[in-house]
Amino acid sequence: MTVVTGKDTAKTRRQLSVGDASYAYYSIPAAQEAGLGDFSKLPAALKVVLENLLRFEDGGFSVSVEDIKAFGDWAKMGGKNPREIAYRPARVLMQDFTGVPAVVDLAAMRDGIKALGGDAKKINPLVPVDLVIDHSVMIDEFGTPRAFQRNVELEYQRNMERYQFLKWGQGAFENFRVVPPGTGICHQVNVEYLAQTVWTDKDQNGEMVAYPDTLVGTDSHTTMVNGMAVLGWGVGGIEAEAAMLGQPVSMLIPEVVGFKLTGALREGCTGTDLVLKVVQMLRKHGVVGKFVEFYGEGLDKLPLAQRSTIANMAPEYGATCGFFPIDDETLRYLSQTGRSEERIALVEAYAKENGFWRDADYAPIYSSTLELDMSSIVPAISGPKRPQDYLPLTDAKSTFAKIVADYRGVDMTSEGKEMAAEGGLAVAPKTGLKSVPVEGKDYEVGDGSVVIASITSCTNTSNPYVLIGAGLVARKARALGLSPKPWVKTSLAPGSQVVEEYLKAAGLQEDLDAMGFNIVGFGCTTCIGNSGPLGTPEISKAINDNDLVAASVLSGNRNFEGRISPDVRANFLASPPLVVAYSLAGSLNVDLSSEPLGETPDGKPVYLKDIWPTDAEIADLVEKCVTREAFIAKYADVFKGDANWQGVKTTEGETYDWPAASTYIQNPPYFQGMAKEPGTISNVVDARVLAVLGDMITTDHISPAGSFKPSTPAGKYLTERQVQPKDFNSYGSRRGNHEVMMRGTFANIRIKNEMLDGVEGGFTKGPDGAQTTIYDASMDYQAAGTPLVIFGGIEYGAGSSRDWAAKGTNLLGVKAVVAESFERIHRSNLIGMGVIPFEFTEGASRKSLGLTGDEVVTIEGLEGDIKPLSLVPCTIKRADGTETKIMLKSRIDTEVEIEYLKNGGVLHYVLRNLAKS
Repeated sequence: MTVVTGKDTAKTRRQLSVGDASYAYYSIPAAQEAGLGDFSKLPAALKVVLENLLRFEDGGFSVSVEDIKAFGDWAKMGGKNPREIAYRPARVLMQDFTGVPAVVDLAAMRDGIKALGGDAKKINPLVPVDLVIDHSVMIDEFGTPRAFQRNVELEYQRNMERYQFLKWGQGAFENFRVVPPGTGICHQVNVEYLAQTVWTDKDQNGEMVAYPDTLVGTDSHTTMVNGMAVLGWGVGGIEAEAAMLGQPVSMLIPEVVGFKLTGALREGCTGTDLVLKVVQMLRKHGVVGKFVEFYGEGLDKLPLAQRSTIANMAPEYGATCGFFPIDDETLRYLSQTGRSEERIALVEAYAKENGFWRDADYAPIYSSTLELDMSSIVPAISGPKRPQDYLPLTDAKSTFAKIVADYRGVDMTSEGKEMAAEGGLAVAPKTGLKSVPVEGKDYEVGDGSVVIASITSCTNTSNPYVLIGAGLVARKARALGLSPKPWVKTSLAPGSQVVEEYLKAAGLQEDLDAMGFNIVGFGCTTCIGNSGPLGTPEISKAINDNDLVAASVLSGNRNFEGRISPDVRANFLASPPLVVAYSLAGSLNVDLSSEPLGETPDGKPVYLKDIWPTDAEIADLVEKCVTREAFIAKYADVFKGDANWQGVKTTEGETYDWPAASTYIQNPPYFQGMAKEPGTISNVVDARVLAVLGDMITTDHISPAGSFKPSTPAGKYLTERQVQPKDFNSYGSRRGNHEVMMRGTFANIRIKNEMLDGVEGGFTKGPDGAQTTIYDASMDYQAAGTPLVIFGGIEYGAGSSRDWAAKGTNLLGVKAVVAESFERIHRSNLIGMGVIPFEFTEGASRKSLGLTGDEVVTIEGLEGDIKPLSLVPCTIKRADGTETKIMLKSRIDTEVEIEYLKNGGVLHYVLRNLAKS
């Protein structure tokens, strides 16, 4: 791979000798000596971006010397200077849910460029791309020794079409590697193997260049690698494809929030407890669109695995990234995980030479700061539907009771509410908590019953301290004769094979197996809705027939409504040891901080403190069992895969032979009939409203994810093609088929369209005013040539970086989305798919305007010479003929985005340019 460097107008290129090797690098101190600005007080995270501009400075075509000077002004202006810059990451990371549609688009672009008379081989990643197949394993079988093998078998049966396609892409495209199924979660594979902290490549002159390791990823939790001082964040597949094809990421120089950590975690507290508090604090502080950098003496007491836990959840606290500078702990982790001694020496030398090293004197300027004494952290969970809904463990039981009471409409302060029992249904006084017998079983389930307890997700399975802790809880519980309640579905999905290695070395996997936490797969499972069916169909029936508020407890990072399981309303994030504890208690109605979670066979109560390991016990096993040798052995041949992967057969050729009958992979319509020249941006005239949505509408609400039923538009599409419901798989697995995905857009079972009263799910009013599905209404409107708009509230598009949240919006005929504010990635993705985002101004909102969805909307001022962030007039004509005129702020943020919209989207822009070159 060759890295193309710029003109180096300021002459900042220097040489660095490390051992017997010599590297060229771009020196920030040299830039300062050249009079470009004082960069000495910049945060390390921002220095990474500055170095990027030094390396790619090209006389102003994309990066100018003035851009570099702006970083000195940033420090002078107290950490604020939102100048637009062009940033080029070193590489791209994908998981298969988001990676498949990206590769589908690349394959479609090869067809598209041929239609324009160009060379198909021009469509090729220009930077290294790694795709890790990690999101396709589902937990069908659990709690048995054969769970892993059976789930792998089913994974290949369901996903063979996708795997054949990805294997074709691996052979057809240069700079594109695939990590096969069963290896681990992309973020954990990235931290443990792919990431290097300092990257090296030869430039166009054949000289080896050293520079900070940077990336963008098609999963929002790409930020996990920030824990080892690698700057990376999640983008939509659309942005990632543009980056792969050599387009810079257009961004504003961000504010950097400094988060000072002091003290150390108390005995019995975990890194998960810490990160849940950090999420709450940063959400309250407000860090959307900003970098967060962690500093302070507390970092000296924070192992890198704990840092990565905090960095992982940057999307949950809303930041672009959560960065930890390079220090001695970074070097220790690189050594422990098997990186070469030469690389480790380079990281240390480069960081100290170029101003990236954190030591006792590290004291940069930040845009704002906040502080946390880690000794104040207490055991906690978060839920029931947002990661920032922080709950100290002592408050969990009482808060859950209030949640259920609110859901039931029960006044918990009222007196004299009697226990009622009708038809076997018990209702608790004052709270409204219900329970019901499970058909054919000798137990009941009710509000608060934990029906899923899952150790899952890269957030925590990368952290040996919490996993060893979970194993020790299982060991101590087993010794006392405890076991999970029979209605709990238990699972363990490690983020890499190294986890299995050290759990076995510690003898803890046997204890976890005894508690039902057998390994079900190496990948992202419960956290993304791949939890599979509940323990028995009877449990599911009891929950749904009686509208019970069942619960899940998972060591994940996402707990949005409808995400974990369609049977589970309340979802709580917790550390792996607490996941095991809740499986034993079986209910959120048990106060783990003070009440017994179970009994020994002879009837003695067992409390959480009785089975909780000491920090010394955990540290001792981590020291003995998490070894450099294990990492080297498990990653020795990471791209080869097992016999299943090696047996996948695929076609060859520079373009893909699209199988007409495939229900997984279809050629998308984006480039069909595309003209050689771009068009213009048009006003939105006489548009109808497809949906009026509330605050915090996430990409989980917008983008298809998880399972779906035969009655849905997507289910009907597959049924018409003779696909049985048992073979539907998940929306995520079918992201390579636009026909399925557009039918699933805005179809989340918990989404609430305010155009309809008391209705959940993907419904709206059609052209005739009658209730119908959003997909069917869209098709009717598009057939009539009627443009569509969507209205939303604050933080529209929060959550994962899902390209289908924008692609589906586009294919449904939506021309504009008007909201109070947007999440960073989704706003960019809408632009990338040719949909214009607008924000209300002057305090207006869907509520203040009294929108019902029956309005006709016209947005003008878009034609001609529109500028970034322009104010444009909007006319809202109501059903009674009255009109309201408001001003909207166009969230077309940069000049480049104007060009994208003129072309119909970012991929169209790239395709036309490549066809002309």
